[in-house]
Amino acid sequence: MDKFRMVFQFLQSNQESFMNGICGIMALASAQIYSSFDFNCPCLPGYNAAYSAGILLAPPLVLFLLGLVLNNNVSMLAEEWKRPPGRRAKDPAVLRYMFCSMAQRALIAPVVWVAVTLLDGKCFLCAFCTAVPVTVLGNGSLAPGLPPSELARLLARVPCPEIYDGDWLLAREVAVRYLRCISQALGWSFVLLTTLLAFVVRSVRPCFTQAAFLKSKYWSHYIDIERKLFDETCTEHAKAFAKVCIQQFFEAMNHDLELGHTHGALATAPDGSAAPATTDSAEEDREKLRGITDQGTMNKLLMSWHKCKPPLRLGQEESLMGNGWAGGGPRPPRKEVATYFSKV
Repeated sequence: MDKFRMVFQFLQSNQESFMNGICGIMALASAQIYSSFDFNCPCLPGYNAAYSAGILLAPPLVLFLLGLVLNNNVSMLAEEWKRPPGRRAKDPAVLRYMFCSMAQRALIAPVVWVAVTLLDGKCFLCAFCTAVPVTVLGNGSLAPGLPPSELARLLARVPCPEIYDGDWLLAREVAVRYLRCISQALGWSFVLLTTLLAFVVRSVRPCFTQAAFLKSKYWSHYIDIERKLFDETCTEHAKAFAKVCIQQFFEAMNHDLELGHTHGALATAPDGSAAPATTDSAEEDREKLRGITDQGTMNKLLMSWHKCKPPLRLGQEESLMGNGWAGGGPRPPRKEVATYFSKV
């Protein structure tokens, strides 16, 4: 268990590397899925294009959504986008940076799927087999005498060698080589364009907007770290709150039992060495509560964090909840709220 805990903590501390690894695994998985996929073209004029379009577009969409779902920052982006402004204004540049970072990683697996599909050529062959120029590649003298529906029926069977019966009009191997050549050319062009686009986005763009890029990157990391620290603080408070509640419950039950057995059994004397340790532990747990000792106050705190997060100005005299000073003119003596500064 300790090894798994260490691995989990390492992945949490290196979230960017972890997400890059997840995207790489999804890219390899998409290629493996395609290689094991049984592609069966319907070989019908009205269905070839629809089947090929579904194979080319539906799996990339699923892989893109999976890439977003596996990214932990999706919920953080949605929370930051929908939260009330309160005392902290929302920066659209930070939101765009967060979304672009997630989208870039989520697009890796779909791009690999599209590239592998085009380089393989089966999908393109099934989709555009009816568009083969028969007059150029086949027996052009026989093509004008065929009805368009019959010609489309013959060409639609090109991807299916077991049922193709149009060798007298067009050799199947010629049509297959022609369409696969075009598909592979489109595939390598797609790979080149996506590589150039990734290079421009990752390398060239920060050079022209370095200040804005650094600002967006910094505050994006700040939002992520702030959320993690808030969750850790809430988890620590919940553990201390539950521990104190359970201790109070057992103490109350013990007191009731002692009152019920006062006239009966002899009470044993408690261990004197254990009492100070228990008291110290209870005091430590109460310090972790930070003065929030009831459900209503905790709900108000969580609601206040959602609606009115503290402003990003450290060392300012202005209070978050307001202590009778509007900010204009000389500030009167500060009235501290006991809930925030006292330790119970």
